[in-house]
Amino acid sequence: MFDLNGKVVLLTGASGGIGKSIAKKMKKQGAKLILSGTRQNILESLSLELGDDTKTIVTDLSTKEGIATLAQEAEACFGQIDILINNAGITADNLFLRMKDEDWDNVININLSASMRLTRQIIKGMLKRKFGRIIFISSVVGYTGNPGQTNYSASKSALVGLTKSIALEVAARGITCNLIAPGFISTPMTDKLTDEQKNRIIVNIPVNRLGRVEDISSGCVFLSSNEASFITGTTLHINGGMSMI
Repeated sequence: MFDLNGKVVLLTGASGGIGKSIAKKMKKQGAKLILSGTRQNILESLSLELGDDTKTIVTDLSTKEGIATLAQEAEACFGQIDILINNAGITADNLFLRMKDEDWDNVININLSASMRLTRQIIKGMLKRKFGRIIFISSVVGYTGNPGQTNYSASKSALVGLTKSIALEVAARGITCNLIAPGFISTPMTDKLTDEQKNRIIVNIPVNRLGRVEDISSGCVFLSSNEASFITGTTLHINGGMSMI
């Protein structure tokens, strides 16, 4: 079940906590990996840990040239891309009235525009081969909003329309396009929070705990598999029920 043997995965944001978990879970299912991120030392360490059929590409997703180069180099690694997971993202939080144009533009550029441009490049090969899996990583705040994160929430919310529109255009060509909306996940970032801060978050999560990175990576494996071939244009909410509130 969920066999990914022989499938080639391009994963952005691979040097983060969720990205590393996705990479490990995909590898366990037999996939070949191309790991993209900004931190070369972490990518190289992860590649050594995962072993054969793992490539790394340090990428600047903030430029069109960087995205084009990533797409070209990634396809050259194993000859094709079967699964694209758009996981890279940034934050630049501030209250709406104090938010600078630069912070708005940077977050929208990386979280939305870069994912669109990379997908537009990679999907060409998928259309020729009549097979592909595209996954965008959104956030529960793309559905609920969040004070101090208007730019981040807007970028993640926009991925919903992007996902559905792409899915409608390519569904007949053997390509699915789906979205995962994580909630609050336990990562090195949340580890820095005090117990009081964590409790204020958990009280709003129906399952009464923070999520685990494995919760997200398991969702990616499922949506990448043949078992999910009849699922497209859908958001998989992995947020402990927060999207119901």
